[in-house]
Amino acid sequence: MSKSALITGILGQDGPYLAKLLLSKKYKVYGMIRRYSNPNFGNLDYLGITDKIDYIEGDMSDESSLINVIKVVRPDEVYNLAAQSFVGDSWRMAKLTTEVNALGVLFLLNAIKLFSPMTRFYQASTSEMYGIGNSNGYQDEETNFHPRSPYGIAKVYAHMMTINFRESYGLFTCSGILFNHESPIRGIQFVTRKITDGVARIKFGLADKLYLGNLDAKRDWGFAGDYVEVMYRMLQEKKPNDFVVGTGENHSVKEFVKLAFEYGGISDWQKYVVSDARFKRPAEVHELKAKPDKAKKLLNWKQKVSFKELVKMMVEADLKRVKTKSDLADSG
Repeated sequence: MSKSALITGILGQDGPYLAKLLLSKKYKVYGMIRRYSNPNFGNLDYLGITDKIDYIEGDMSDESSLINVIKVVRPDEVYNLAAQSFVGDSWRMAKLTTEVNALGVLFLLNAIKLFSPMTRFYQASTSEMYGIGNSNGYQDEETNFHPRSPYGIAKVYAHMMTINFRESYGLFTCSGILFNHESPIRGIQFVTRKITDGVARIKFGLADKLYLGNLDAKRDWGFAGDYVEVMYRMLQEKKPNDFVVGTGENHSVKEFVKLAFEYGGISDWQKYVVSDARFKRPAEVHELKAKPDKAKKLLNWKQKVSFKELVKMMVEADLKRVKTKSDLADSG
């Protein structure tokens, strides 16, 4: 008998990659979506799996709807990927970020405890929880949390609540502390896609400048398709546990920009890039770098896509997208 999995945040970046992985393992996959008049299935379309998922309506800020989802589906596994996930917006939307990213997780855990206690639960935690936490040049499972944004603060609440339900009620609950992970279907508002889309637009004459914030910030960037493998493996373990997931190396935004322009066939990137204070955060996290030794040892995991391969993959995808749109406009 095949397993069933519920994925919240199915329309985002990680949801489609995870769904594709689970479908390849013969899971019945349920995707939770809010009641949109016109939901955007573009990321699922990109991976060719839109019609292979069963959709169910639910809202992370509405506890009764989450109870209904769990009672109807009673899944073997829940992967909570839903979030207000753009850190920059969390200052402007602190209440919404808290309701979805923090309280929503409490609501979902309560629903599982009451109506499907054998369900295994994965929480998408984040390196943004560390902020400026103590480190020796890296962050691992023992590093202190010191979040620097409403997003990071809400995620710490959800992370600790996930541990609390494991320790208090014996539920199988895990958190994956994922460092930055990107892909061709990353949201356009995130800096990596903003860069690769900007390169493509400049390449085809649709833009002449790329406006960015802090070019010196360093992040540990990996490929989302690699990271969903860890999510799956965590819920197959005998005992629930929390894991840091990253590449173990970091690169500056400036390095990402230079590579992206290089792969776009543009050598003089400096003439196109403007550092704009409007895109800098009120409280900056200057450097993050994972130490994923635990995941590599216990889950036998390692990333497959390198930093350079990731940048190249994203640039090529955006060049193709922008060229197609440009060609359609010219033919119109």
